[in-house]
Amino acid sequence: MKYVCPSIGKKQKEDIKNGYQLFEVLMERNLLAADNTDLLKKLLTDAGRLDLADKLTQFGTRTRNSDPGPNEPNHSERVRIDVATDVMADNVGKNWRKLARKLGLSEVKLQSIDQKRLDLEETTREVVREWRTAQGSEASVDQLVVALKECGQLLTAEKVQDAIQKDKNINSHH
Repeated sequence: MKYVCPSIGKKQKEDIKNGYQLFEVLMERNLLAADNTDLLKKLLTDAGRLDLADKLTQFGTRTRNSDPGPNEPNHSERVRIDVATDVMADNVGKNWRKLARKLGLSEVKLQSIDQKRLDLEETTREVVREWRTAQGSEASVDQLVVALKECGQLLTAEKVQDAIQKDKNINSHH
């Protein structure tokens, strides 16, 4: 990685013997810090290490969003999201990338999901799982329905709403 780092001279690159020394140089030049990992993400992505770039992104998200409360929607919304996920897994199919982008997942995240080589149903479940993790307590079925509509999945959006309504009716009778 040291050979593709910007603004490090050839002589200094030769003097760097390990990752720790490289990070020290990058931090001295304000190219790397706890709140500035963009260069490192780019280097990892360029090196084809999307898994590590993804972990770095997740780490950054966790540290920025560390609210004292639970980072999950309330119980009833989690149940609604689970119902929606089942419907979506059966209906989104090969349009999962379009949905993932509408849900705000990064290209790195899409590549990471794609590399898992899941079937289409499991890929959609993974997209929703990643979105839910990123959204935390803000995750809602309404956001899923909007994203489905925005990527032309109107019938799937309608099926989600119908399933949620049906589930609500079933649960209100118990």
